[in-house]
Amino acid sequence: MTLWHRSLKILQAIAQQRSYRFRLNSFKGFVSLALVGAILSVALAACGGNEANSSTETPNASPVSASKQNVELTLVSFAVTKAAHEAIIPKFVEQWKKEHNQTVTFKQSYGGSGSQTRAVIDGLEADVVHLALAGDTEKIQKAGLIESGWEKEVPNNGIVSKSVAAIITRSGNPKGIKTWADLEKDGVKLITADPKTSGIAKWNFLALWNSVIKTGGDEAKATEFVTKVYKNVPILTKDAREATDAFAKQGQGDVLINYENEVILAQQKGEKVDYVVPEVNISIDNPIAVVDKNVDKHGTREVAEGFVKFLYSPEAQQEFVKLGFRPVDEKLAQTKEVTDKYPKVKTLGIVQDFGGWSEVDKKFFADGGIFDQVQAKIKR
Repeated sequence: MTLWHRSLKILQAIAQQRSYRFRLNSFKGFVSLALVGAILSVALAACGGNEANSSTETPNASPVSASKQNVELTLVSFAVTKAAHEAIIPKFVEQWKKEHNQTVTFKQSYGGSGSQTRAVIDGLEADVVHLALAGDTEKIQKAGLIESGWEKEVPNNGIVSKSVAAIITRSGNPKGIKTWADLEKDGVKLITADPKTSGIAKWNFLALWNSVIKTGGDEAKATEFVTKVYKNVPILTKDAREATDAFAKQGQGDVLINYENEVILAQQKGEKVDYVVPEVNISIDNPIAVVDKNVDKHGTREVAEGFVKFLYSPEAQQEFVKLGFRPVDEKLAQTKEVTDKYPKVKTLGIVQDFGGWSEVDKKFFADGGIFDQVQAKIKR
């Protein structure tokens, strides 16, 4: 880039003296401008070539953030991860400061996974997204903000936290709820979120559907079952947090479907919560991803990738476990702390059983899909 700077100085010198060194209509002036133009062209070509080579050789380089004393990351996540991130972020900030002598601050946004996904696509400039399901991350990828293959950049196909579905009952379980099948009974009012705006609500729907398929039922039987269950839903909330508030604070409904980790967190806060983790369940897998377009714009790639990597560390995973998430680290999953804390699930379904999120969204949650068909049959 020395040539570029030298060229600029030549141009500036000529410009400063243009009134008496040459005029545009003079031959000498024309030659001078031509020479400067040639020098600038060479300089630009050289700089452009160097930048292209640098990008190819070190695609993850982040010269902007590396040169800053303070760096800000924007983390966009689904509602129920807030407590975990608030415990993990200070640990990452401390480690990064020690290793890189940079102070990292975080902007954080939490809400329903579907709503958060749309916000990022519509312009919320997240550097990192931690969403309730890979299908939401794939939507951001399709919008051109995340590069394909994001799930291969980190361990466990991008899944950094996971849980299962739990059925929360009123104290003493007066309705006698023990299995998913009990939710279709007359007189049972169920609180759950709306799959159109909430990631957990999609998982809840799949848990219900999965409970029929995994016990020998066909799709007709599964459709009949979920229709009966959703007839017992008086209100569909925007996200998991609102569902919890409707049930716990407003006293609505007899039962609530929510993440197991939400139940454990509530108990840790001193709340008495009665709940059941059905033996037939669904693995609720939550992915993490760097938003490539935004980190390159902000010059925060190095820090963002460092944060994502940190979330897989034993230290961070331990915090997820403390706050109710099941660990993605198999070694940690085998510890007595984890086995004592989490009921064993006998039959665990995964989203790949139903074709992956692209197929699941198209079949169940797209306009006119099975969920809409179910809702059309229900009079509220």
